[in-house]
This record gives sequence, structure tokens and C-alpha cells, in this order.
Amino acid sequence: MDKIAVLIPCYNEAKTIEKVVTDSLRALPEAVVYVYDNNSTDDTAAIAERAGAVVRHEYVQGKGAVIRRMFREIEAECYIMVDGDDTYPMEFAPEMVKNVLERNSDMVVGDRLSSTYFTENKRPFHNMGNSLVRAAINRLFDCEIKDIMTGFRAFSYNFVKTFPVLSRGFEIETEMTIHAVYNHMQIDNVIIEYRDRPEGSESKLNTYSDGLKVLFTIVKLYKDYKPMAFFSLLALLLAVISTIFLIPVLVEYAHTGLVEKFPTLIVCCFVYLAAIQSLFSGLILSNLALANRREFEFNLTTLGSRIHKDQQL
Repeated sequence: MDKIAVLIPCYNEAKTIEKVVTDSLRALPEAVVYVYDNNSTDDTAAIAERAGAVVRHEYVQGKGAVIRRMFREIEAECYIMVDGDDTYPMEFAPEMVKNVLERNSDMVVGDRLSSTYFTENKRPFHNMGNSLVRAAINRLFDCEIKDIMTGFRAFSYNFVKTFPVLSRGFEIETEMTIHAVYNHMQIDNVIIEYRDRPEGSESKLNTYSDGLKVLFTIVKLYKDYKPMAFFSLLALLLAVISTIFLIPVLVEYAHTGLVEKFPTLIVCCFVYLAAIQSLFSGLILSNLALANRREFEFNLTTLGSRIHKDQQL
């Protein structure tokens, strides 16, 4: 098992990968640097290997697939994940490692938004999207994460080996954050500087399509992790809609004693039934989520016991 593993997912980062690898080795001399090449069409893999990285390949396209492969294959006490585009200064990595190894952090977030991100990043919709995602997650999951979409993070062994990677693309950072928050893992924020990509290096993130995927991921995970709240909101929405259409029918009945809009009345009754069904769905799924939480905690304890035994040996 490595003491520290630096994980760098890469796709066509030939212009910057050498600097990222050398900066990683300089900041963390005791670390092993792993570059996972994701079907690059340039010399990313060869350049990374010459710079001193251990190069491996993931042939299923997408950042989520790369991280899934990394987390399965690498065994380390502390993991540093950083993008290969040289936007994150590695001099902040030792502080992040210290949080994991000495303060028992499960995830350390490299917080760009509290420093230079909004001045360095030249894409205004990215700025707005980061702020929107941060506000949504902090509100829905009652937390105070400073930067949701950052690609610079540190993880504990427990986090890496219990995190189910379901996303395929850039929404993976959102999934990581919600997983840690929901399971009450220790999360720390380290303020880092951010620099925009150097000239000639292009972002793989599409502002609109990937942004919509991230928002959809938030809604989906909110449904999965907090089904009672999600389905209660849905039940309330259905009840309000049904009531709005039902009121004219009731007013008419009160004045004339007749119901002339039977189709509206019937539809409203079915919508009310759907609201009740949604509420009970939330109750059932909430109990299942609680059972999953118990199983997760048991697996986490088992994993911790195995690590302790391995260290004694």
C-alpha cells in the first residue's frame, strides 16, 4: 500500500501533464504519481511516463470511468486527485494530505471559489454554474461545502473504498460531495489558488450540457438519499395543483348544487391519489435508505478493522 497516491485523470493534456507530474513529485516527494490516460490522441501518456509518473489506461471514455478504475486499483493511505490541466497549484497538496493523515479527514476539498477562481476563470457561465451548484447542494443537504465542482481533492482510504462511482462524466465531483455529506464523513476545506488553463489547452467541460447533467445528478441523488423530503415535495406539488383546479368546481357546486365539470373533478381526485401514493412511496423508500445507511456503517467498521489488522501485521 502506498503512503500517498496522486491520481491524475487525463485526456489530451500533452501541453500541461509534464508540469503537473513534476510539481506533484516536488510537493510530495514520498508520493507515487499515477496518470490514467483516457484514450488521448496526443502524447499525454508518453510525456507523463518520462516525467516520472506511473501510467495506466482506461478505455471507457469519461471522467467517471477513469475515477472508478483508479479507486478500484490503487491502494493508499491518502489519495490526492488533481486534474492534468495545470489549473491547481500542487503546493497546497501537503496541507491537504496532513488533514487526511493527521486529522482523520475523509475528504478535503480544494476550495477555489474563496480565492482566485472568479477572477482567473474567463467563462462567466462557469462562474454562475459553480455558484448555483454550491448553493443548491448546501441548501438541499444542509451542509457548508465551499466548492462543489473542484477537481482538486484529498481522500482517505475509507472514502475511496466505500464510494460507489455511478456517474460517467464531470458530474462525478457532485456525486463525491453528496456521498460524503450524506454519510456524515469528515469534510475539510483548504483554500487554494486557481489559475486558468494555459494558452493552447482546451477544457473538456461543456458549460451547458455538462451543467445540465450536474443539475440532474443533484436532483437524482436528492431523491435517492432523501426520498422522504423529495416525495413529500412532489406530493405537496400535486396536492396544490389539484386544489387549484378543484376550487372552481366546489365554488360552482356551492352556488348551484350542480357539478358540471365532472372530468375536472375526476382528474383532481386521481391527482390527489397520486399525491397520497407519492407520500407513501417516500415513507417506504426512506426506510430502505435507513437500512442502506446501517449497512454502509457496518461495512465501514469492517473495513476499518481490516486496515487495523493489516497495519499490525
